[in-house]
Amino acid sequence: MRRNSLTGSLRARLLWFLLAAIVLAAGAQALVAYRTVLAEADDIFDYHMQQMALSLRAGLPPSAAVGGIGTGEQNFDFVVQVWTADGVRIFESAEEAALPQLAVLGFADVHARGTTYRVFSMQTRGLVIQVAQDMAARRHMAGTLALRTIAPVALMAPLLMLVVWWVVSRSLAPVARVRKQVASRQADDLSPVSEENLPEEVRPLVQELNLLFDRVRHAFDAQRHFVADAAHELRSPLAALKLQVQGLQRAPDDASRDIAVGRLVAGIDRATRLVEQMLALARHEASMAAGATPEPVDLSEVARLAVSDAVAAAQARGIDIGITHADAAIVSGQSEALRMLLRNLLENAVKYTPVEGRVDIAIDKRDDAVELSVDDSGPGLPEAERERVLDRFYRSGETQAPGSGLGLAIVKSIADLHGATLALDASPSLGGLRVRVRFPARA
Repeated sequence: MRRNSLTGSLRARLLWFLLAAIVLAAGAQALVAYRTVLAEADDIFDYHMQQMALSLRAGLPPSAAVGGIGTGEQNFDFVVQVWTADGVRIFESAEEAALPQLAVLGFADVHARGTTYRVFSMQTRGLVIQVAQDMAARRHMAGTLALRTIAPVALMAPLLMLVVWWVVSRSLAPVARVRKQVASRQADDLSPVSEENLPEEVRPLVQELNLLFDRVRHAFDAQRHFVADAAHELRSPLAALKLQVQGLQRAPDDASRDIAVGRLVAGIDRATRLVEQMLALARHEASMAAGATPEPVDLSEVARLAVSDAVAAAQARGIDIGITHADAAIVSGQSEALRMLLRNLLENAVKYTPVEGRVDIAIDKRDDAVELSVDDSGPGLPEAERERVLDRFYRSGETQAPGSGLGLAIVKSIADLHGATLALDASPSLGGLRVRVRFPARA
């Protein structure tokens, strides 16, 4: 289903809300201004009527004859009448104004001649002066004045709406530019998105997107290297298996056939082990890329399980394997991955340790870290090769046992997954190799 553009487009949403706010604000301002001008106009007209009455206060004597303006000059917008104290009208500004005499002084509304008049009455020197104004004429003049007041608001609101539309469009242009950059890319284009001229609110998003592209690119590179290395490494054992099958076919007697079968089984076991380690390495690299959720892991329990996995191979060669020291230590990680890490270290140590040798495991808890170490009494490893043996498929030139060259590479991958550091040194206690895995202290 296609999403509504109002909820799906940030630009449309901003424009809609801002333009609606402008319309509402302009309408409210116009209404308030209109009503304020009407009220002020009423006050001004009342003030003028009051001033007109005060100006007539000393104008006419009590004995003046009744007078007014001619019929042809009738104007009932403003009407002035003067009454004596005994109720005799002695002056009117318009004939037949028909405004009654009011006993109430001050302002009042009077209905006459089919309309309403605003009347101001005051008494001075025995006379009552009345000034009246037609409310219809007053409202017309006040309305005209109010409309002239709100006209600038009506003209400025559309102009402000155009300015807002332009500003929003210009402000969101970098977002549209980033979208076009990403949309126009090929599937294998993982180069960084340009951060040039991006606003502060958008730049962190683009930076995180570039970090994601970088992680995906590294994952693709690792996958390509892994496939290339695997193809290279599998070629040799498969060729060896083919030769062993041919040798089995050519075996002249049962004894030769048994020897060929043994070699074939050993070759299949080596190939199987190689494939298992390759799959384990690929699985844990995928876990690193996916960011698996860590959990509390007891290293002592992991060590006991790993020893139980390796004890059969150690006993077959008369190797003494065990845990010499284990502090209570909890680390954050994945228990199965840590078990595989220690199992690979133990298998590697058992493989290179001479018959009736020794392999020791120790777990030491410190303030800032937890250290897991595996010592063996084997020949050790030259210092120049201690870094290289962590690479995939690398085997030392002084090896005495067959292998795939993936055991320590898997250990390094799992250590990286847990934020641990891996170090290879000479064992001070047994004289062989010591492998130390240092985990950060659990928060």
